Amino acid sequence: MAGRCKMTEKFMKIHYVKTRAGAVIVAGLFFFLFSFLHAPFFSSLTFSVAQAAEAREIPAKGMVTMVDLGAKKCVPCKMMAPIMEKVEKAYQGRAVIHFYDVWEDREPATRFGIRGIPTQIFFDKDAKEVYRHVGFMSEEDIVSQLTKMGVK
Repeated sequence: MAGRCKMTEKFMKIHYVKTRAGAVIVAGLFFFLFSFLHAPFFSSLTFSVAQAAEAREIPAKGMVTMVDLGAKKCVPCKMMAPIMEKVEKAYQGRAVIHFYDVWEDREPATRFGIRGIPTQIFFDKDAKEVYRHVGFMSEEDIVSQLTKMGVK
């Protein structure tokens, strides 16, 4: 009977060490996976001073501004990308055209209060919201809205 107690005692010590080591290993793996899987989210929280200054200047005062909030991997947003590039080049110096990827940086989505992507928001020269559209917006519709706002 005495041998059994020693065996049980020895088992308990080994079990405790294994359980404690297992907990440390599991905690380490959990931390590694969490940091690995969420690295893109955390990296989007850190951006340069230049990017922060640029973001604060949108909408630009003194110029009509169009903000497109979407994502590089969203299908309608992908369809709008060449249109946005074309409009940005065509209206350079006359209007500010800016794209935010809200999957990479969520702050603009909160700041502008969007509920779906893509969302286009048009601001007048006083930086007041004039028009908001959710979904794909054609080049003709964008040009029409900018024309209504006095951009030639």
